[in-house]
Amino acid sequence: MRVTNSMINRNSMTNMNHNKVSVDALNTQMTTQKKISRPSEDPVIAIRALRLRTNLSEINQYYTKNIPDAESWLELTETALENMKDIVTQVYQQCVKGSTDTYEAEDRNAILQNLQALRTQIYKEGNADNAGRTIFTGYKTKSQLTFATDEPETSYNITEKFTYEDIEEKRYYSDLVDVPTNAATVGTGVALDDMPKEAVNMRLRLSYAGITGENGGNLVDPNDPNNTDVFPADVKLTMKDANGNDVPLSYTDANGAEVRISPRTVSYADWAEGNFEVGEDETLFIPESGELIFGKNVSEALKGDKVAFSVNYDKTGFKDGEIRPEHYFDCVNTTDAKNPIPYTKEIQEIAYTVSFNQTLVVNTQASDVFNAAIGRDVDELTEAVQASITAHEKVKKIEEMKTQEQYSDEESQKMLNQWLEAAEKEATYMDDNMQKLYSEAVGDFQGYLDDIVAAQTDVGSKGDRLKLTKSRVENQQISFEKLKSSNEDRELSDIIIDYTSAYTAYQASLMASSKANQQTLLNYI
Repeated sequence: MRVTNSMINRNSMTNMNHNKVSVDALNTQMTTQKKISRPSEDPVIAIRALRLRTNLSEINQYYTKNIPDAESWLELTETALENMKDIVTQVYQQCVKGSTDTYEAEDRNAILQNLQALRTQIYKEGNADNAGRTIFTGYKTKSQLTFATDEPETSYNITEKFTYEDIEEKRYYSDLVDVPTNAATVGTGVALDDMPKEAVNMRLRLSYAGITGENGGNLVDPNDPNNTDVFPADVKLTMKDANGNDVPLSYTDANGAEVRISPRTVSYADWAEGNFEVGEDETLFIPESGELIFGKNVSEALKGDKVAFSVNYDKTGFKDGEIRPEHYFDCVNTTDAKNPIPYTKEIQEIAYTVSFNQTLVVNTQASDVFNAAIGRDVDELTEAVQASITAHEKVKKIEEMKTQEQYSDEESQKMLNQWLEAAEKEATYMDDNMQKLYSEAVGDFQGYLDDIVAAQTDVGSKGDRLKLTKSRVENQQISFEKLKSSNEDRELSDIIIDYTSAYTAYQASLMASSKANQQTLLNYI
């Protein structure tokens, strides 16, 4: 085969170019310290790089964003729960003490002030937020747990669910003493029939008092403002049938007849005027106190059948600190009658993706921790303490009147003794009611504490799992960084060695080509 000079030139140029390409490639590697600069150089490395970078990007998202956000949410939740636990513990301790101790006037005043302070704080912890997102309100993170101000025009239709176990005994007191202010009123005395009286009834307490109904305003007939016996407020009691449909709540009487429970609305004042009596087969609804009063036969039938039922009612006007219905109940915001807003009570979990195919629910819903009854329980304790204070002030006032000269005559002293007897009876009733209410509240607040502790345990468990996940993700981050570096990067020392070899080969090819290209055909003639 004849090799021409042109063939030698072409081969020399080709070989020199290959060596030059190698030098250029290694020079690029020396600059970037990467194995390749374009996918076509090594598709396998490129594909692995894409996969590893994608995985590493996800891991970085988990480690630097999702996990810290989840940690922050859980920490704030734990702090709020701890504060709530402290508040409820204080009330619980007060109940334990109040159920056994006898209090003097200054003690009762101190208790009252303490309860009032706790009441204002009791749901505030439920408004805790994480960067502007309320942490106990499920998906409604822009809505607080409670009303921040009085909203007298706001209206809701609310459906609360109860069972027979929610029906409880409650004591009511009528014919309370109005301390006389002058000789004329002292002279009337207190008849035996007008002495303070105690009535014990079975009641179901709704989560709200001051229920005015869809018409709002005063608890009177809108067509007759002078009629205080008729109310726009109304309630409907229903239960589920075999098909899951709402049917009117009813029971079977002693004669085997079905009796529908249809509450009759009555004002608290009118009921008190009748000494808080209720017929055996009667059910009363008291809008001012938000109570359903069951007669003996009704309550016994409901408890005997172990009934679960719902109560539907309208409420217009909410006070600062009251819970927002949408966080606890199925309800409809009817403030704008043309555009009602329905809410369905459901499990609303806020979950963070904290690792590959792993999510963690970080939120705790208020309805699982902050019982809707806590506020009303504290209110009733506060009212009982206030009633005891008021009753003892009446006794003190009448005792002072007995020492005054204007009432020193025998007849006035006789009449004042009647007033004093009535006031002392009222004070005895109120002290007894306060102590019994404290005793009953011990169990209730122990239950509230148990709920909070259970929630704390759940949050703590989530925090522990998150720490383990964080540690694993951190290790994964290091591992993927190593894999990514191993796949893409080269050590500078290795590149320098290869570059030196390639450059030497390139220089040698230049020298060899220059000598080979100096020979022509004339050298052989």
